[in-house]
Amino acid sequence: MGSGEKILKSVHSNRSNNVKSNSKHGIKDVPKGCLAIKVGSKEEEKQRFVVPVFYFNHPLFMQLLREAEEEYGFEQKGTITIPCHVQVFRYVQDMINRERSVNYHNNHHDHRHNQSHNHLVGCFRA
Repeated sequence: MGSGEKILKSVHSNRSNNVKSNSKHGIKDVPKGCLAIKVGSKEEEKQRFVVPVFYFNHPLFMQLLREAEEEYGFEQKGTITIPCHVQVFRYVQDMINRERSVNYHNNHHDHRHNQSHNHLVGCFRA
């Protein structure tokens, strides 16, 4: 079981426990197939994002999850927190969305995109 699967399993088990305690940003405002996460470095205020679950299997997002695991462990309570600058997360989010769009339009025939992220490994740390 990979990091993304472990985090999703943990979130799923915590989700039912948190339904009653989340009143401001509750589960109800998260569309089906998405999860709410918090993003922010130690120096900045955490921001809430709602991301599709397919992010959890993307190599770039999995790197962010590994960094969250190193920082907080697998047993985070409540919302997953990603410890990176919000601007870096927005950049990663944009790359994932663009890649998905390109793959959709190319009918998944071009596999060169998997090698294009090697230069980003390690750039997530503040």
